Amino acid sequence: MPPAVSVTILCVLGAALLVLMVVGWRRRVRATSDVAAPPTTPADPGAPLTDELVGTYVSSTRSGDWLDRIAAHGFGVRSVVAVRVWDTGVELRRRAAPDVFIARADLLAVGTSGGMAGKVVGGDGLTILTWQHGAHRLDTGLRLRHPADALTLREAVTNLIAHTKETR
Repeated sequence: MPPAVSVTILCVLGAALLVLMVVGWRRRVRATSDVAAPPTTPADPGAPLTDELVGTYVSSTRSGDWLDRIAAHGFGVRSVVAVRVWDTGVELRRRAAPDVFIARADLLAVGTSGGMAGKVVGGDGLTILTWQHGAHRLDTGLRLRHPADALTLREAVTNLIAHTKETR
């Protein structure tokens, strides 16, 4: 087979794969469109409880089904994230994706995992925030740059959740 034919076949196959990936992502967006847009940081989020912690926003999934990625409204876009815990909730400022603010009253749990849709790291490399978003319970996975930052985040969120339960 002449090289020009081989290159043409490979280019067509590559283009077909890209089209299928776009079609699949659009289908995932439609399938998760019942999830509302992410809440944004209020004008006055209160007092900061942590410094800014830098890492990677992995994805958000339906709680308990870590392969069911939420793609609507940018929830499924992997991005660099700056995390800060305020006394009113957790702020996730993302690069090239919508920011997310998880209000203190919506936080349900914080934990660790070795992976979820979009990232497998093994061990307890991901910090997972479980929260209520309207009618949906979501798990949001974060991979912080430094293990000490992950511990700081987990402790701050645990304290927020405990304080919320005390005031209810």
